[in-house]
Amino acid sequence: MARSALDEMSDSGAFVRTASTFRYSISRDPNSQFPPEAGRYHLYVSYACPWASRCLAYLKIKGLDKAISFTSVKPIWERTKETDEHMGWVFPTLHTEEPGAEPDPLNGGKSIRELYEIASTNYTGKYTVPVLWDKKFKTIVNNESSEIIRMLNTEFNDIAENPALDLYPSDLRAQIDEVNEWIYSGINNGVYKCGFAKKQGPYDEAVKQLYQALDKCEEILAKQRYLCGNKLTEADIRLFVTLIRFDEVYAVHFKCNKKLLREYPNLFNYTKDIYQIPGMSSTVNMQHIKRHYYGSHPSINPFGIIPSGPDIDYSAPHDRARFSA
Repeated sequence: MARSALDEMSDSGAFVRTASTFRYSISRDPNSQFPPEAGRYHLYVSYACPWASRCLAYLKIKGLDKAISFTSVKPIWERTKETDEHMGWVFPTLHTEEPGAEPDPLNGGKSIRELYEIASTNYTGKYTVPVLWDKKFKTIVNNESSEIIRMLNTEFNDIAENPALDLYPSDLRAQIDEVNEWIYSGINNGVYKCGFAKKQGPYDEAVKQLYQALDKCEEILAKQRYLCGNKLTEADIRLFVTLIRFDEVYAVHFKCNKKLLREYPNLFNYTKDIYQIPGMSSTVNMQHIKRHYYGSHPSINPFGIIPSGPDIDYSAPHDRARFSA
């Protein structure tokens, strides 16, 4: 049966995210089935999805957007097949239909679901983005964003325009892994645990963990420019994609309204700092973000009304340069 994130509920009414399925690796190993070749791979994303957006961010800041092409789907979920009721990511039929979204250039697919069905005839999981597609074998290499960003960080350096940028340096890996763990649980996935909870108890627990984690970030960022010191790392990109959506979507739609991002001076300026990294702003399409969340979850927002604000200017000045690089 076709499923989406809205179906991932425990008996207690808590949201429980299932693991990704396609876990192959692109590697410089001479024996690799998937070597890093320019023009061979394609990234399917949604500007609305934070997991897909962090992959797109890597594509841009590593200078890989000429070597690896990408396509974004439409922001609002639609029926993916006539034969069932599944709602999910779909492609526009025309280039002019949806600014920022494009038809599937490789397979002529109508939905992301079709890509999964091409790659596996008996697939039963969710039809998620990102999808890292191999044009040569016409299959999905990987659909786990945390693994895709690691590949983009190291395996394509021979063809990257910014190969010197290492967002997972060996001397910081243990620290990055530790930070990633509590930020994923409390914040990245935490906002979803708040928003998709169907009972008060799981919501109360999730919102408590969310704000404990945000408070911890605020404290760290009072002393240094980034999460793991004064050097940009993977942990920052992973946190940023949630923060940029916080006041515009999560505060309202997912009931994360105890405190806004704008009420955290360090976190708010930090978000502006990362947004202003060359290439990053092009990965943020707030129209797609707002239209997706408010328009794709009828159990949360049955009339699909999109709030008008707050229209934050993340290109405004910030104070993060006070920390030495």
